[in-house]
Amino acid sequence: MNENLNTKVITGKVRFSYLHVWEPAAISEGGEKKYSASLIIPKSDTKTIESIKTAIQNALKVGIGKFGGKVPAVYKNPLRDGDAERPDDEAYKGAFFINANCKTKPGVVNAMRKPIENEDELYSGCYGYASVTFYAFNTNGNKGIACGLNNLMKIADGEPLGGRSTAESDFADIEVPFEAADDGDGLF
Repeated sequence: MNENLNTKVITGKVRFSYLHVWEPAAISEGGEKKYSASLIIPKSDTKTIESIKTAIQNALKVGIGKFGGKVPAVYKNPLRDGDAERPDDEAYKGAFFINANCKTKPGVVNAMRKPIENEDELYSGCYGYASVTFYAFNTNGNKGIACGLNNLMKIADGEPLGGRSTAESDFADIEVPFEAADDGDGLF
């Protein structure tokens, strides 16, 4: 087993989805609560995709002991194709994705590398970089590579995902009479 094989990846620009970084959440009823994020990676970002594929292969080699000394012919691969698995979800079109999770709260920073404390600032739909680590698992005969979430860096806003709209977009088409908007008493 070679411990020098790198299983950690710092992604290129990804879109954050199904973000649970403020409070842990259970993915299934009665499941263990974890912090998590789905990272949507454009298929055009071949550098990140190749880094992830290499890290997965390295994790298979590093974790070979969990598989009884040989890499399984069939295993759960964390790098998934959005076009194949989520064809009806526009956010996953033309992209791969990985679901990363952890038991301890991940670090979240802005582009200036300052901690983000306002929960509204980091949300499903915004863009950034992620630090993730891949590792082998073998649980009840279920073998594969999992993705651990280390840290996130937000670099840009995006259209919120998950059906939630902004107040600005909800009311963008409403014509407010100038007098009503500025009559001084605060209400029509």
